[in-house]
Amino acid sequence: MKRFLAGMMLTVGLALCSYGQTARWTEKTANDWYARQPWLVGSNYIPSTAINELEMWQASSFDPQRIDTELGWAESLGLNTMRVFLHDLLWQQDPEGFKKRLNIFLTIAQKHKIRPLLVLFDSCWDPNPKLGKQRAPRAGVHNSGWVQSPGAAALQDPSQYQRLEAYVKGVVGAFARDQRILGWDVWNEPDNTNGGSYASSEPPKKEELVRALLPRVFEWAREAGASQPLTSGVWTGDWSASDKLGAMEKIQLVFSDVISFHSYDAPEVFERRVLSLEQYHRPIFCTEYMARGNGSTFQGTLPIAKKYHVAAFNWGLVAGKTQTYLPWDSWKNPYTDREPTVWFHEIFRTNGQPYRPDEADFIRSIVQSAAAGN
Repeated sequence: MKRFLAGMMLTVGLALCSYGQTARWTEKTANDWYARQPWLVGSNYIPSTAINELEMWQASSFDPQRIDTELGWAESLGLNTMRVFLHDLLWQQDPEGFKKRLNIFLTIAQKHKIRPLLVLFDSCWDPNPKLGKQRAPRAGVHNSGWVQSPGAAALQDPSQYQRLEAYVKGVVGAFARDQRILGWDVWNEPDNTNGGSYASSEPPKKEELVRALLPRVFEWAREAGASQPLTSGVWTGDWSASDKLGAMEKIQLVFSDVISFHSYDAPEVFERRVLSLEQYHRPIFCTEYMARGNGSTFQGTLPIAKKYHVAAFNWGLVAGKTQTYLPWDSWKNPYTDREPTVWFHEIFRTNGQPYRPDEADFIRSIVQSAAAGN
């Protein structure tokens, strides 16, 4: 283990020097910061009225009243954080308006005692985002309208990287010392090539392009003066030893102030993943979990997260236009003539009633128990 950690520290040093990166938080800084936080429990959030992050934030479809209502439901369970996706095209379209709407969102979240983790880029789903009115959901299909940021065109065009840098520095810089923000997730699933959905539309060298850009995104966020921690979550592979890590995972783990990961797995697998990441001696966030049909549940995952003091963000708060209550296999077999046997994601129906009242009671109870020091 000592040899492994020494090797990782050397890797960290070389990577930081290579990219001019000097301000990654020390282990002590990260752990001291985390010690001041409550146990962080929340959801990945998009209002039920939006199909994707563009529809959530564009002026014509921004819905603060609905956001206020839905975050109120989250507060009723004791949830204290949300993971929320932004998009580079929003900055290109209207930077001042985007900042204004983000400020409104943060004010609403603060009202409900929620501090969001904001996501800058995302490699999942449709690689061809377009501003303006977004398409309607495809009947019976999980996340049929979610869009990547940056899109394939921008990712393959180095002349657009200056625009992407302006976006990162602009939005992070505007809120760099805003204590309403928990942190910045700089890139969601950066090496996801969307097999089973949009694989045929992806750039042929997508992983290589993202791998070259990801360290620069960390650097841009730090240069913007972020006082909040930065992260990018590992989500595939074996993280137990350095020789088992992929090239993207090494970058993610080397540059992150706090370690984050995804696990839509049964409890015993979730626990193994947590244990494999404890070797980095930094706070651990699970930024995606909970897929009932895959064996990932609140009752199975949250007690383990509480035991190891892992921040936990399930996918989905309220069923809506994303249709992520439908399972992943709906891309092959759309649920147009039937309901799924069990909802895949989401806690609430659109009327605010919990999908499963026992789950809501369990979440409320375990969060209250943690707050009481039990």
